[in-house]
Amino acid sequence: MLGESHDTVPVRQPKAYDSGPPSIAENRPVSAQREVSIERRRDAGREVRVDLVAVEDPLEIRLSHAGLGPAPVTLSLTMRTPGHDAELALGYLYCESVIAERSQVVGVAACAGNARALRVELTGPVPDLSPLQRVGTLSSSCGVCGKTSLESVTAVSAARPVGGTGTIEDAVLRVLPGRLRAAQATFALTGGLHGVGLFDFAGNLLAAREDVGRHNALDKLIGHALLQGGLPFTDHVLLLSGRASFELLQKAAMAGASIVAAVGAPSSLAIEMAQAAGITLVGFLNERGFNVYTHGERIR
Repeated sequence: MLGESHDTVPVRQPKAYDSGPPSIAENRPVSAQREVSIERRRDAGREVRVDLVAVEDPLEIRLSHAGLGPAPVTLSLTMRTPGHDAELALGYLYCESVIAERSQVVGVAACAGNARALRVELTGPVPDLSPLQRVGTLSSSCGVCGKTSLESVTAVSAARPVGGTGTIEDAVLRVLPGRLRAAQATFALTGGLHGVGLFDFAGNLLAAREDVGRHNALDKLIGHALLQGGLPFTDHVLLLSGRASFELLQKAAMAGASIVAAVGAPSSLAIEMAQAAGITLVGFLNERGFNVYTHGERIR
């Protein structure tokens, strides 16, 4: 089950830390759902009642490194559902190639006096911030808005072809959406969050995350895996609760996911990305069947 207090599902057995675990201090707990008063209208009439909605709240990600100067550098402002903020920040930095491994992270902490800002402290080589050529504020629905060119998004991920020769049974793949849905606690209450899940080829759910932004949910999952020593996602299934967009396939490629399955449809650019990266891409997945768009040899 998901939620702010359910952060203990391992991706894999954690590996030994290279230089000690990073110091992680999450922002003060904020509920992922909120009560609102609504007027409910149906054929039988109308009534005023209390309903639950998913929380959408801004988070500023700041980067601190001796080579970047004395003051933290603001990298992005994203709208997200509170919870697992440190994972979100680290997953975002990993997918943007600002960091390559966990040992670069000294710590993550809320900025003093600002509960909506998170500071990531890095060590080692001065990080290259050139991939972060964004304009304006990130939205909760699109993780690549503001990129100055499509090439800047694809350059690094295209250089990391996905591996993995394992296969998954058709019947196992079909039951995964139900297992992810059962783990989406906040979605069950609000109906307003995207979910992502990581499964092994036996169909076991290893980790799951929710967020109002589909790319945020995936960043949280990747950040969790980074902290647990669980990257890359070779011979695993990454399941998306909605459609498969280019931005999600780009992140999946960075995380090394062998199979990406979506409950909804893939976009044309997502298919091209999966084909180039060597990812098995599945769409319209449910208990009755699915479509295979690329590299179907991993499904038997």
